[in-house]
Amino acid sequence: MKIKLSIGVLFLFMSALYAQEDLLAEFDSVQPNTYKSAAFKGLKIVNFESTKMISKGELYFVVSHRFGSVETGFEDFFGLDQAVTRLNLLYGISDGINFGFSRSSFQKIYESSLKLRLIREKKGGFPFTVVSSNNILINTALDEQILPGLKFENRLGYTAQLLISKKFNKNFSLQLMPTFFHDNYVAVDEQNNSQYVLGFGGRHKLTKRFSFNFDYGYHMNRASNSPFKNPLSIGIDIETGGHVFQLHFTNAQPMNTNGFLGQGTGDWTSGDFFFGFNLSRVF
Repeated sequence: MKIKLSIGVLFLFMSALYAQEDLLAEFDSVQPNTYKSAAFKGLKIVNFESTKMISKGELYFVVSHRFGSVETGFEDFFGLDQAVTRLNLLYGISDGINFGFSRSSFQKIYESSLKLRLIREKKGGFPFTVVSSNNILINTALDEQILPGLKFENRLGYTAQLLISKKFNKNFSLQLMPTFFHDNYVAVDEQNNSQYVLGFGGRHKLTKRFSFNFDYGYHMNRASNSPFKNPLSIGIDIETGGHVFQLHFTNAQPMNTNGFLGQGTGDWTSGDFFFGFNLSRVF
């Protein structure tokens, strides 16, 4: 067991121009000398955040569910008996500033998030959309009886990401996600508290309402004795009247960034993976 205290500076400078567009118009239309439409329809690719932003004044309530491993078969009804749920409220302070608060049943984690659009892809202009995604979490499941001397600081974790997306055409988008995350408590003795991941993901539009999505995170300093795996996820986005319903399979059951990057346990090669979905409601 290794416990280390650390507080990082997570914010980057922000400069953005905003356009007032409805959800479908933002995604499907590309006009000369204007911003390109959004590279992704959902707020997440699969596990990783996408560069999609909530418009000013919108409130999203997102229910995310991840069943247990399908490897268990009928014993746990293919993971139904071992489900994890995350409830997330997200608000658009402006078109380029989003704030969120969530609670996950995995390790009883409470988390706040801040998403900032730094620059937006423009036809004939800057070729990428760049967004900063930052999170602070509290792991309330840690037990003082099991971990004598446990302090409040040991429950904290932090994440800082740059999300860099490119829309190559109306059907195909890619995104790069260099990520830093830090857990003040880690369960693996040789694991550094500060960890680094290079994420990569994409979307391919199949029909007007369906797209295929994937993302993968390469952990750059995972301990050699760690039982955890790099997260690989695939999914389908279903657009229904301006809203997105996401279905996916992944080898990481946790849905918080620190969780799926640092504590994914599944192994695709042995059939050990998890089914899940994201369902959102806009107010």
